[in-house]
Parts: sequence; C-alpha cells; structure tokens
Amino acid sequence: MRKLYLFIVLLGLSSILYAQKVMTPEQLITLNRISAIGLTNDKQNVIYNVSKVNIKENNRSKKTYLLPLNGGESKLIKEYKNLTSNRLVSPDGKYELFDKEVKINPVTGQDHYKDVPQSNVKIYNSLNYRHWDTWEDGKFSHVFIKSKEGEVDLMKGEPYDCPQKPFGGAEDYMWSSDSKKVLYVAKKYEGAEYAKTTNSDIYEYDLVTKKTKNLTEYNKGYDVSPSFSSKGELAWLQMKRDGYEADKNDIIVRRNGKDINLTKNWDGTVNSFMWSNKGDKIYFNAPVFGTVHLFEIEISSSAKPNQITKGQFDVNRIVGQSKNKMVVSRRDMNHAPELYIVDLKNGKMDQLTHANDAIYNALSLGEIEKRITKATDGKDLLSWVIYPPNFDPNKKYPTILYCQGGPQGALSQFYSYRWNFQLMAAHGYIIIAPNRRGMPGYGVEWNEQISKDYGGQNMQDYLSAIDDIAKEPYVDKDKLGCIGASYGGYSVFYLAAFHEKRFKTFISHDGIFNEKSMYGTTEELFFVNWDLGGPYWEKDNKAAQKSYTLFNPVEHVEKWNTPIMIIQGGKDYRVPIGQGLEAFQAAQLQGIKSRLLYFPEENHWVLDYQNSLIWHREFYRWLKETL
Repeated sequence: MRKLYLFIVLLGLSSILYAQKVMTPEQLITLNRISAIGLTNDKQNVIYNVSKVNIKENNRSKKTYLLPLNGGESKLIKEYKNLTSNRLVSPDGKYELFDKEVKINPVTGQDHYKDVPQSNVKIYNSLNYRHWDTWEDGKFSHVFIKSKEGEVDLMKGEPYDCPQKPFGGAEDYMWSSDSKKVLYVAKKYEGAEYAKTTNSDIYEYDLVTKKTKNLTEYNKGYDVSPSFSSKGELAWLQMKRDGYEADKNDIIVRRNGKDINLTKNWDGTVNSFMWSNKGDKIYFNAPVFGTVHLFEIEISSSAKPNQITKGQFDVNRIVGQSKNKMVVSRRDMNHAPELYIVDLKNGKMDQLTHANDAIYNALSLGEIEKRITKATDGKDLLSWVIYPPNFDPNKKYPTILYCQGGPQGALSQFYSYRWNFQLMAAHGYIIIAPNRRGMPGYGVEWNEQISKDYGGQNMQDYLSAIDDIAKEPYVDKDKLGCIGASYGGYSVFYLAAFHEKRFKTFISHDGIFNEKSMYGTTEELFFVNWDLGGPYWEKDNKAAQKSYTLFNPVEHVEKWNTPIMIIQGGKDYRVPIGQGLEAFQAAQLQGIKSRLLYFPEENHWVLDYQNSLIWHREFYRWLKETL
C-alpha cells in the first residue's frame, strides 16, 4: 500500500514538473499550423489544412482534413471539391478561372539582345522596378477563363497584375452569379504612377461582349475583395483616399445601381467580411480595443454594427456560415490559431480543432493582462502586459518594451512565430506592448495620429507605458530593453537617441534609420509620401522637412550610447538593406556595442525555418548579454 502511495505521489510530482515546461524556439516553430479552406456545399463540414515544420529538413509538410461541424472526428482526405467558397468555377459549371504570368515588357539583357544569353543585366526606363522582394522581370499575372474551347486572357496585352502583387491570390477574381461575367481587382497604372497610388479598382469582364468596364472608377483609393450575395448583390471593401494604405476600410454594397456604405458612420475599420447565407446581412471582423472580433450589420446606410464575440482573443478569419453558426479561426497571444464555432445569436464559442492542445497543456504559460496608462495628453493608453510563467510578484524581472510595426498595424491578440510574447516571457522577461497612437481599434482619429508625426505623440505613448510599469516593485528598473521591427524598428532607432538612459539594450529589425535614403530606395512611394509628407527635396513642405530632420533617426545618431542589435533582410525592398547597414556602421564607428544579424535571402520577414531558429537564438543571446 505504501509503495502504491509513493508511486502516486511521484507520478503527481512528475506531472507537475512536466507541466512546468516553458515554450522553446524549436517548439514554437514546429507547432501545428491550421488554415481553413472552407465549408462543404451542404455546410455540414469544414475542410482545413494542418502544416508541420521539419527544422532539420528545413521544409513544411501539409495534410488536409474534413471535420463534421456536429462534433465528429476529423478525416484525412487527399482532395476536396464542392466548396461553398469556390469562386473559380462558374455557377453553371462550364468555365473555370485561373491566373498565370504573361511576358509583356522587355527587361533583361536577353530580351533586348538575343546574342548574349548568359548576361544577367536588367534594363529599366521607369519606376516600379522592384516590389517587396522581387525585381520586375516584365511578366504580369493575368486572369484566364478555361473552357472546352481553350483559354481566354481577360487582360491580354495589359502591363497590369491580377492577382495584385505581392500578396494577392484567387480572392482577387470571381464569377458573377449568372456565370456571364468575371470580376477582378487590378491597379491599372504603370511606372512612377503605380508606385505612388493605392487606386485599385474592380473590373467586370463580359463573356458575351468581351468588353471590360471599371465598376469603381469614381473611387480613388483601394477597392478590393468583391463578393456576391445569394441574391446577386455585390459587396466589396473600399478606402477613400488615394495613397493612404491605412485609411478607414468600409464595406460597400451595390443595390439597384447605387452604392451603400454600410460602415460610413461607424468609427472603426474592417479587416474582412462575408455575406450571410440569406444575403440579408454581412458578417465582418475588425480590431477593437486590442482585440479582433466578429460583427454583423444589416444592409442599410443607417444600420449600426453589432459585435457578436467578446473576450481576450482575436477572431482572425471568418470561414463560413452553417445556419445560425459561424466557423471562424481564433487565436490569442498564448495560442496559435484553431477553428471555432460561434453561435451567432449569443456569441458563445466552441472549439472545433485541437491541433496543439497537447503541447500547450504540457507547458506553463504566462498570464496576459490589460494595463491602462494615462498618456501625456490625458487619454487612456491600453497596453498588453505579458508575464513570465510562474510569475512571482516578490521577485524582480527584466522588462521589455515592444514597439509594433505597421505603423498602423493592430496590436491585437495576435500569435507570431517570430515576435512571440509567450516565448519572450518563457525566457524570464516581462513584456509591455502599448497600443500607441497609430493603431486601429480606437477610432479613426487615434489611428491617423501617427502619419507625418513619427517622432511625436506615439513616442510619448511608448515612454508613458514603460515608465508606468517600471513603477511596479517586480520590474527591475536597471534592466529595461526596447525591441521592434519595421516601424517598430524605426521606433528603436529613434528612442535610442531620446530614451534618457531608460534602456540597457535595443533590438531593431528592418527599421527605417535614414528617411532620406528610405525615400530614395523604397518601392511603394505612396507609403512614404503619405506618412513622411512627401519628397525630401521639397524644402517648402513643412511636414516633410519635419520628418527628414526632427523625426529622422540618422540626424540624432550622435546621441546613441546603448548596445544595439540590428537585423536586416537582404531582399527587403520595403525597408531596403542600406537602412540596417547605415545604422550598424554608425554604431560601430561610435564604439557602441553592436551586432548585425544579416539574412541575405530574407525579405521584410524571416520565412526560412532554419533562419527563423537562428533569429530566435541570436535574439535571446543578445538579451542575455546586454540585459
């Protein structure tokens, strides 16, 4: 009996110890990654993929499953058909849409001179010579119709892309409900104009007349994501202002030839949407107070959105409706996305997939809480605070200020495989992540504050947040760090000159260091035109000159005095390589402890799995050395 008792005690202890494990970089990278494909036509099943990374082989495998919505078991399948969301096959079943690249313009040496086939020169006469991580090669993505008679290029001879580059996909084109027309999204500009505008439009190709017309010519900002209701009414997402990529995103419905802006009077911005099965309302997800939730709205200019889900998580994707239920993807800072069913009447959520439950159940996860700080202008500033697993308020912890990118990127309950807060907390750090000015979810005014004011109120928001939490007895005030990527990387470079000895270390990934050279080398000029105010040579442009002097990190680099690690991707054409190299060289020549982590084949992100592992190892090695 005593042996049995000891065995039970030891078993319990081993279970406790097992549960005290914390997240590691290897576990993070190899988590099961779920992505929904859609519901079956009978709306009784969801089809989804589960991807798994093999770090040793440096690749990712994928399996496809069918899962009944009534709670049955998942079934591994090899192929799938008859999806409710299949936009590629015409409703009458006669045609299919697809896209492929078509050579339009000569660019390479071989294009111009056939007798030099081994040359690798590229010849450009206009801008838009590279985008995101790819150099222009004269090829453009075109939409095609395939039938028994052959293939038809809907954009024949046009130097424009659909899907839009660099991130567009099959969601950029679709059939009309009567199978007689094709709708597609394109930004029909070339050269410098393409680089300076956000004016994409929705085009309609008529199969009978073989003519194309612009359905949204009146609007000068983004028009994307066209979708027909079961009644044949068209809806899409629209931004009004040309050149402003973070403008308020509204849902437009075309009814009886007139356009209704459903969300015009709502002080928020829409991420994505889906028609209800009956076509009488629209469901959408949107950022709200540091989270992303599911909403519904009636088809009326006077309608007001109704928030369906509530809680400390993100509804990051709407998958499909089955009667009074909605299948969504849900995530939070402690959990990678899983599929859930939402009761549309009361917002109650039930978890459908459990791809990573066993892993998380074996880990000790840190608590996450909201913290409200009074900003310098008296407004409430919400921050997410992530505590280490097994947090003890009687101890002192090194604490990190996280600076979000975007700059208008929502700091919601996202789950990143790189900037993962739970992994940072597992290494013994407290993280504070402020929802500073320039983030959606707090109204249009809050979101727009940051444009042309990069070093202004939002920088004060950062400092207010770190100063506030530093008052807590469990924060080691002598061990504060500051990290960020993209605009967050800019924030690090800027704060390195103005932090007044708050921080002991900095990490900047693909951040803007010299706004003049940024303007001269970045590819989407509409972004710097809007956010920085325009070209640096416009001496009478007060907003621009403020950006290139007062708010330009390179102009204040002589004030740097703190260790800094700089991470840069060689194929990042949004924030090009010179930014990171200039910053590293400035730090080195001033005798500041610094390190350059250079990824020659990575873009603005780190996508290679082994590179990602090294990123994590170097990230925590640097923090261990300097904090």
